[in-house]
Amino acid sequence: MEEKYVINIGRQLGSGGREIGEKLAARLNIDFYDKELITLASKESGLCKEFFEKADERAAQGIIGMLGMRFPFINVNEGMTSGQNCLSNDALFKIQSDVIRKLAEEKSCLFVGRCADYILREHPRSVNIFISASRTTRIQRLCEHYSFSPEEAEGRIDKEDKKRAEYYNYYSFKTWGAASTYHLCVDSSALGIEPTVDFILEFIKRKLAI
Repeated sequence: MEEKYVINIGRQLGSGGREIGEKLAARLNIDFYDKELITLASKESGLCKEFFEKADERAAQGIIGMLGMRFPFINVNEGMTSGQNCLSNDALFKIQSDVIRKLAEEKSCLFVGRCADYILREHPRSVNIFISASRTTRIQRLCEHYSFSPEEAEGRIDKEDKKRAEYYNYYSFKTWGAASTYHLCVDSSALGIEPTVDFILEFIKRKLAI
């Protein structure tokens, strides 16, 4: 049976990272996970999906800072009560990390964001990729896909880059977007989406000998 492997993709907002990831997963015939991890983590833990959505790719802070109130870890089997073990981004990160590890143990798959490359750093067959794009391309993409004005797109890019960098750097102790952090860094605006998929696919096949 073919050895399992994982592809982990970090990406700038507007770089087409999610689309590239989806296309790569389809070409490799493996499962794709991005926002889907939020649903899986919610089901695995029995916690409200909103907790994971509010904490998604955010560095540690109490959930009180996001929802304006505190929520307990509810564990019916152990009879935990309100006020004990209040949820934090760190706790939610741990739950989501366990889901990522479990999926990677079961099958080959592709993960977008969420520090998957760090979480799976011990995986013997992994490829870690970062996808960037020129600021002009990123702004244009957001305007086309979400009907933002150029000013709105710029603001969203700056905010999202800051959030993702803080999250990644906090949990991985590495530097988000730095070449030394990944096996391959690609500017998707240099070739376009489809040729970038082709390029990355060739790299993956060579690295993993598949």
